Amino acid sequence: MASCEDTQKTKKINTQDPVSTSVTKKEPVKEVAKNKDIDSIDILTKRDKPMLVQEELIPFLTDYGKKNPETKVRIITRFGNIDVELFKDTPLHRANFIFLAKHGYFDGTFFHRVAKGFVIQGGNSDNPETALKRNNIGSYLIPSETSARHTHNRGSFSAAKYAEQNVSDASSPVEFFIVQDHRGAHHLDNEHTVYGKVVKGMDVVDEINNQEVGQGEWPLINITIKVEVLE
Repeated sequence: MASCEDTQKTKKINTQDPVSTSVTKKEPVKEVAKNKDIDSIDILTKRDKPMLVQEELIPFLTDYGKKNPETKVRIITRFGNIDVELFKDTPLHRANFIFLAKHGYFDGTFFHRVAKGFVIQGGNSDNPETALKRNNIGSYLIPSETSARHTHNRGSFSAAKYAEQNVSDASSPVEFFIVQDHRGAHHLDNEHTVYGKVVKGMDVVDEINNQEVGQGEWPLINITIKVEVLE
């Protein structure tokens, strides 16, 4: 596998897609974690305009990052928890992830791609709620923050990207992947922004990477996630 693309652009996701027909039960997350923004809007409520737009993205994320300095997040799955440390020197990516997590975007999304011996990729789903959330949040790209300091080692937490018309290697705002390969995935260095690392739970990553998959490397049984901001 050579790349980690945002599936919103690379394939149509809906309930009729053959990769999701084996799912017998959806697992929407209804509870609100205690660390969600108290005054945040309901991102399932249709809005007149998106929350974020490209023209205002950098100043918004810069300000949001200063007011929300957290760097530790937990990805909760039925296989266990994956704790991730987000890097301070990728400030736009860190702030964006914290923003989405606090607004509940990731809750109810899936690890929707399992590439054996390579990566697990999350942040999307075929649920209508996810599409509504993405529309309400807005369509934007995060400028690349690639760095020689952060490469695609095992356990690296990196941003997916759109493959087409993306010469600047800008990142998808919502899809991420974790490198599972013990050798790393260094062919992705300088193409995808590594903005964190798994500090606990690589055994969970390995278990997820071992699940059976169907077309498009989509797990035969959905792997629902929930994200909490720790500190």
